Amino acid sequence: MEVQVFGTKKNPATRAALRFFAERRIRTHFVDFAERAAAPGELKRFAQKFGVQALVDREGKAFAEMGLRYATYSEERWLEKLVDEPGLLVQPLVRWQHKLTIGDASAEWKQWIEQAKQSK
Repeated sequence: MEVQVFGTKKNPATRAALRFFAERRIRTHFVDFAERAAAPGELKRFAQKFGVQALVDREGKAFAEMGLRYATYSEERWLEKLVDEPGLLVQPLVRWQHKLTIGDASAEWKQWIEQAKQSK
């Protein structure tokens, strides 16, 4: 089993996700948005499942600093903004096979691990 974790090392939720998988000896592929911008196609995959608005961290520091409280962007414009400014994303974004989560979803991750064990 290998999961992909997208986020930044500074984000506590991302660090918690990496620790969650490390403690269970699950291999992770970490994509640090501070080093490499999010791929638009990857973000679209998450947006299709959860909606673009669910990807926006409205409580985050970057959101407040950019003055986006009253912003009314189209979904495409929000995706462009999220690619350019990864600090606006709810983190972490986690993918295993075709399953996706945003934020802390440890209960769902545990289900993934059980499914992976059963399929062996």
